[in-house]
Formats: sequence, structure tokens, C-alpha cells
Amino acid sequence: MADVICLAPAVQGSIIAAVQRYDPAAIVIIDGAFQAEPAVRHKEILWAISQAIPVIGAGSMGALRAAELYPYMHGVGLIYRWYRRFAFLPDDAVAVLYGPKAVNFSPLTHALVDLRMTVRAAWRRNLISTDLSGRLENAARNLNFRERTLSRMVREALREASDHDIEACRQILAGAFVQQKKRDALSALQLVRENALVAAELRNFRMTVAFAQDLEDAGLAI
Repeated sequence: MADVICLAPAVQGSIIAAVQRYDPAAIVIIDGAFQAEPAVRHKEILWAISQAIPVIGAGSMGALRAAELYPYMHGVGLIYRWYRRFAFLPDDAVAVLYGPKAVNFSPLTHALVDLRMTVRAAWRRNLISTDLSGRLENAARNLNFRERTLSRMVREALREASDHDIEACRQILAGAFVQQKKRDALSALQLVRENALVAAELRNFRMTVAFAQDLEDAGLAI
């Protein structure tokens, strides 16, 4: 299994600093900050690639940058493919609020993409109606990313319903919840690990640097 150095969500300058400090075999960008600090820049990613360091993106900011920098940056996962296919998808479809380093940057809200995948999964399993599916998706889309949670989406979609019906719907969706961002992040890491095993056999093994929010949940705790 590849050795992975896990760093905080990427911001401007993170890629250059990681290359200079770790001389990594590869860089995986999953998450990135964009409010309190400037977002990770395209030019620094291209600079790392010019140093013969592959940069892989998935899940969130990584998927967005990979789609924007195709074919130079390698994208992985469903979210990356969405951004490649639909160039005008909103950036906030993957945006979440997250906690401080002390709690591993754990997300405090849900990404629109995860909520949409959850609603569609519940609909495909006949757990919710087509009408309710549409109302839930509209509610999620209309919420600011700072307020997007499963509970808030359900309450906005079922404004006239009783508390009992709202809670029943919330429980159905919680049971069908799809963590698409996490799935894509794990796919990117698996790709790196498989390639690192090959590199190790050739005695050319170096560590990988990954920028992610919830390191423990992503299986990246160190």
C-alpha cells in the first residue's frame, strides 16, 4: 500500500509547498478551501506536472480543477466526469462547510452532489415518489451551500407536512445516503496505490501527498 502524507484542503501555494517539502511521487487533490484563503491555482498545478509529478483530482476541488485542466491533470470519478461533460455545472455543487483541523476538517453540511445522488438512489428503490424526488432536488439546489443538510433539504421540500412525515422522509433518505465525494476520493487513492505498488517493484518508490477534508472518514488517517 502506498504511503500517503495527508494535508489540509489545498489553497493557493499548497502544491508548491508540498513539492518542495516532500518531493512526492504523485499529488492527489480532493478538497480545497476557497473562502478565507485564495483557492489553489491552476498555474501551480501545471508547474507540479512540469516537474514530472502527476497530479490527480477527484471528489471536490480536485474534480473541478482536473476538469478545467484536462488533459494535463488526471481526473477520477463520477463528479469529475460530470464537470468534464457539463462545463457550466456550478462550483458550489461540491462545496461544503467544514470544521477546523482539530476535528479533521469534518464537513458540517452536505454537498449538493451527494444530496442529489441520495434522492435519486431513494427514488430508484421506490422509497420516494417521483414528485417528492423533484421537490427534494429543487430544495437542495435552492439552498446556499452553507445551509445544505439532509434535514434542511427535507424541511424545505415538505414545508406543509407534519413533523412526523418530515422525520419519516429524513430517515428514509439517511438510510439511502450516497457519499459520492468519498467514493470518488477513494477511487483516486486506489489508483495511486496500485501505481505505487508497481513503482515499488521497480525500486522507484516515493510517497504520495493528498489534500483532503475528512481524512479519517476517507481512510487516510495518519
